[in-house]
Amino acid sequence: MLNKNAKLNEKLFDQGVEQKPTRDGYGEGLVNAGYEDPNVVVLCADLTESTRCEAFAKKFPDRFFEVGVAEQNLATIAAGLGVTGKIPFIASYATFSPGRNWEQVRTTISYNDSNVKVIGAHAGISVGPDGATHQAIEDIATMRVMANMRVIVPCDAIEAKKATMAVAKVWGPAYVRLGREKTPVFTTEATPFTIGKAEVLWESNGKKGKSKKPQVAIIGCGPLLHRALQAAHELEEEGIGTIVLNSHTVKPLDEKKIVEVAEACGAVVTVEEHQVSGGLGGAVAELLAKHMPVPMEFIGMQNVFGESGQPDELIEKYGMGTSDIKDAVKRVARRA
Repeated sequence: MLNKNAKLNEKLFDQGVEQKPTRDGYGEGLVNAGYEDPNVVVLCADLTESTRCEAFAKKFPDRFFEVGVAEQNLATIAAGLGVTGKIPFIASYATFSPGRNWEQVRTTISYNDSNVKVIGAHAGISVGPDGATHQAIEDIATMRVMANMRVIVPCDAIEAKKATMAVAKVWGPAYVRLGREKTPVFTTEATPFTIGKAEVLWESNGKKGKSKKPQVAIIGCGPLLHRALQAAHELEEEGIGTIVLNSHTVKPLDEKKIVEVAEACGAVVTVEEHQVSGGLGGAVAELLAKHMPVPMEFIGMQNVFGESGQPDELIEKYGMGTSDIKDAVKRVARRA
């Protein structure tokens, strides 16, 4: 059953649920952050409209800087601003930033604990027709290994807006991962969001229908969480109870909550639009290996590159659809 405290969209499972790209939420949150703090500045690498920096540029032209196709400069200029009292946001496609400029992000931003917010747009294979070269599926892994770096993967446009405003208020480097494609908006303005705090979206209670008390914890991040909720809904009708946990903050993980749901269920499935190595799944596995070893399955890219195609077709082809999540839950439940 949907967790009442999560306060999700009542039309969550309707065909007509609103769909917006998470990058739209970033654009809205950026303008709000700009009004709240005059130290917020934005730098972009020739992708102002695509990354949704355009609204901020129009509202605050004196606080917007177009760097051009020069992602290394994008990071190093922002690093200087970030140690002198400004709150710089830098935006590009995730394959370019933090892809092309990873060393500059590491050395000039993270090493110096500069107050820079790195926005990686068009992440995951749902970029679609742009193909493998533009589908960032390694970025969570490369960013979470950096000391001082926070990593946040919003599940929908509303959460992306909240994440943008939240990182503007906390000191230090942060990476926020965004998608290009329209995806379901299933949280609301009232849905809780706190950096570093995972939220239970679904919890079977064994009191209605055929469901049992939770047997498997589904821990996910990003827009694929909508498919995880669909899977949980269908599994409940089949008598398989689950907990769905929104671990939007991949670093720092909400260690207490993740260990708690793993202990309660005895098995875990992680869900992310990213390589299964090094991303959320890897982070959860590292944590549970130390504190609560349980059987695990990993939904994500299985050591392959993507290809050109329609976003939904690619999600299905690479084993990240609702049916794939259900199958993973059933497999891990048998091992528990």
